[in-house]
Amino acid sequence: MAQALDIGRWDLECEFNNTDHRTELNGVDRLIVRRGQPFTISLHLRSGTFEPRANAFTLIAETGPCSSEGTGTRAAFGLSGSVDETRWSAAASCPDGRTVSLSVCSPPDAPIGRYSLTLDQGHAVSLGEFVLLFNPWCPRDVVYMDSEEKLREYVLSQDGIIFRGSYKYPIGTPWNFGQFEYGILDACLRILDVNPKYMRSPDEDCSGRRNPIYVSRVLSAMVNCNDDRGVLFGRWTEDYEDGVSPLSWRGSVEILRRWDSTSCQPVRYGQCWVFAAVACTVSRALGIPCRVITNYNSAHDTNSNLVIERYVDDKGQPVQKSRDMIWNYHCWVESWMTRPDLQPGYDGWQASDPTPQEKSEGVYCCGPIPLKAIKEGELTFKYDAPFVFAEVNADVLTYMRHKDGRVEKIIGSTYVGQQISTKSVGSDRREDITHLYKYPEGSSEERETFKKANHQNKLLQQGPGPTPGSGLRVKITVPAEMRKGCDFDVFVVVANNTPATKLCRLMFCSRAASYSGILGKDCGYKDLLNLQVASGEEKQVPLRLNYCKYGGNVMDDNLIRVTALLTDYSSKDMYLAVRNIVLDDPEIKIRILGEPKVNRKLAAEITLQNPLPDPLDNCCFSVEGANLTDGKTITEMLGSPVGPGQEAKVKVYFTPSRFGLRKLVVGFNSSKLGHVKGYRNVIIGK
Repeated sequence: MAQALDIGRWDLECEFNNTDHRTELNGVDRLIVRRGQPFTISLHLRSGTFEPRANAFTLIAETGPCSSEGTGTRAAFGLSGSVDETRWSAAASCPDGRTVSLSVCSPPDAPIGRYSLTLDQGHAVSLGEFVLLFNPWCPRDVVYMDSEEKLREYVLSQDGIIFRGSYKYPIGTPWNFGQFEYGILDACLRILDVNPKYMRSPDEDCSGRRNPIYVSRVLSAMVNCNDDRGVLFGRWTEDYEDGVSPLSWRGSVEILRRWDSTSCQPVRYGQCWVFAAVACTVSRALGIPCRVITNYNSAHDTNSNLVIERYVDDKGQPVQKSRDMIWNYHCWVESWMTRPDLQPGYDGWQASDPTPQEKSEGVYCCGPIPLKAIKEGELTFKYDAPFVFAEVNADVLTYMRHKDGRVEKIIGSTYVGQQISTKSVGSDRREDITHLYKYPEGSSEERETFKKANHQNKLLQQGPGPTPGSGLRVKITVPAEMRKGCDFDVFVVVANNTPATKLCRLMFCSRAASYSGILGKDCGYKDLLNLQVASGEEKQVPLRLNYCKYGGNVMDDNLIRVTALLTDYSSKDMYLAVRNIVLDDPEIKIRILGEPKVNRKLAAEITLQNPLPDPLDNCCFSVEGANLTDGKTITEMLGSPVGPGQEAKVKVYFTPSRFGLRKLVVGFNSSKLGHVKGYRNVIIGK
């Protein structure tokens, strides 16, 4: 008959286990481990000694409110000679006779989440609780990634770069993901626990958490609040008085803490890069390798025909006839996992989009869908392949709607899915991953993929558009530098590749724009009724953009949309060129004072020169950084206005809590110049 152990106390060995499982950045005050990898518990005996044959007992691991063995949310297991890393198992040793070293392992497909662990030897002893995460270091886990360098980037890195701007001028913006900051893991687990699927069937939902496909789909729905108690409320108009402008956020930490501390009230406001960044934080916190990507000239196909129909008036300006849109850029996330639910060959990066655009299975979520399925035009694959395919590879047809109601097709050269970008592994450089989503634009492979996708969609075939370079050609060029506060010229270049001289009308105009395609006020206009272009000639026409005209009109996104509409009088053909230009903000200069060491107070001197001809009032610097500012935002206000050409300067103090490469992220706001971002990489010594 088995004898009960006389256990005086036990130790979950949090510091040792968390360090071994690469979770110590969450802290070492509780046990946080990864599935498919053993962890150690010490049982200290009051009396007697441990004998494996004489002291048999059962361990019970449970997750969820109504656990059961049938759903995999409860496991009861005894001691074995050694741990079996494919299932719940345990082994024990007692080197000194009084301390039992208990090695416990979960299977590599166990549901993630909060667990209780009980030792049963006729009477139950609760050993406490632990958190179980996905394990991308475990070859048997479906999120396994065979590269230590990539795991440091896509799981452990707490900061990064998100690309905005335009495809001609990508701008890297720093972001503090902060997945290991205090309280963030609990907020991420709470997201799972308040999702509607959990509310309907807790045991089924907890069981589903073994599968990263299921979890990433839940996160895609829960990062927005359109159908549930999700994290972020989206708004795409400049009306943020009852919340925070999406451009003001510097990281995910404050957003997730606000949501968690207000009983899951949605945080106002988010736009695509904010939704994507928060989804990335949650995914990394739970152990799923994840990265934020940016798709420039991103199509929003509302009628699922893989074609974006655009309508313009006789000045080349958009008129509302179709809900289809082309965003200047759009951000989503990619998560790394295998896809056993699909045929072989579709493992790896999977795209998910938490920005609420179109419903999927009745809910505002999107993905995950393998990148390879998008590239090959496999639109029958799960999940939401047609929508993501259209975002990167829809055809664009442009029509002019005349005042008399006539509609005619005009020649344009807009392509969607340009310069698809993410942060490089181990550096802040931009990595172009367009080739993972599509074949080269206009290539035979790209056209064949589009035809296959269109056939699968059982919709109209759309061939390639007019061939660039034939007849007349119109393009817009810009100077290398377009600083906010300065006057500068943009140019339309008209090339005549026909054998005859052409007489044309050129309308060249500019309007303020948001990144999502909403147009604002006029920033400059020119109408040339008789532009003559000789055969073989390339003529350049400037349009002056003056700060006194655009300064009060440009929106928070610092974008101006420039449009050129050329009409050939002889053939009546019309040619449209559109380009979004990005105004440069001034540089935020950051100087670190002192030697960066763990737990040693540091100072950063931060300066910004006013580039505008106007004084700046209410100047404010905001500073944060993972393991630098203790999970808080440091705010410094300037007491007096900053005149034209003068410097705004502050000094902030912070104490690093961890060694290694860290990012100090800085934001600047004022009355007339806002949402300026900057950062400084700081190497913290031990």
